[in-house]
Amino acid sequence: MYLRADRPDMEKQALRERVWDELEESGVARFPYPPHGRIPNFAGADAAADRLATTDAWREADVVKANPDAPQLPVRRAALRAGKTVYMAVPRLRDEECFLRLDPAEVDDVDHATTVGGSSEAGVPVGPDDVEPVDLVVSGSVAVTEAGARVGKGEGYSDLEFGVLREFGLVGDATTTATTVHERQVVDEAVPTAAHDVPMDLVVTPDRTVETGADGKPAGVDWDALDDERLAEIPVLDRLRAR
Repeated sequence: MYLRADRPDMEKQALRERVWDELEESGVARFPYPPHGRIPNFAGADAAADRLATTDAWREADVVKANPDAPQLPVRRAALRAGKTVYMAVPRLRDEECFLRLDPAEVDDVDHATTVGGSSEAGVPVGPDDVEPVDLVVSGSVAVTEAGARVGKGEGYSDLEFGVLREFGLVGDATTTATTVHERQVVDEAVPTAAHDVPMDLVVTPDRTVETGADGKPAGVDWDALDDERLAEIPVLDRLRAR
């Protein structure tokens, strides 16, 4: 699902609800509560981040684009502490300068700077023209398959951010995409995907790393999946459409 509220994907939503319920009922979910309606935090998020940091994709990455959600907080902190530049999107891409750059050389308090509130204070707002080519994209997930099909919380911004970066030549087919999740979020069933859905190359849990072999990363923004209201709300899309 991208952003169009008039085309709900009931199958994906049912999967989200099931995973959220399971995380809550099993005691795996962690603050913030409830896990429903968000990228859920989970017990073992630190261990999953540590495992991600052992991969070649992590070691070779100088620039990481990461989501702002709680379960990936350890990933963002580890990236800055490893000297990697971190980019986070401005919520809902609402500003012309729609990304925040966290430069490890300029951040004094890593713990604060990598929170949602702290990133808005420590991060430097930049437009896509000033974003460096991204080596590793880290996304949060509600559910994911071993084949790399990802289900987010249903708003579509993670996929849209990738599409915008691709339009500016900052990510491509060779850019590694990864998600950190609890094992209970790795599901067996087939997940319906669309052209704008970004597949995950790495699925990392506290216990294992799955190299999915996924391909078919989006070639750019899927304009047909965006309605006029959303286009008007996101300045960078107006600019891209004009191009």
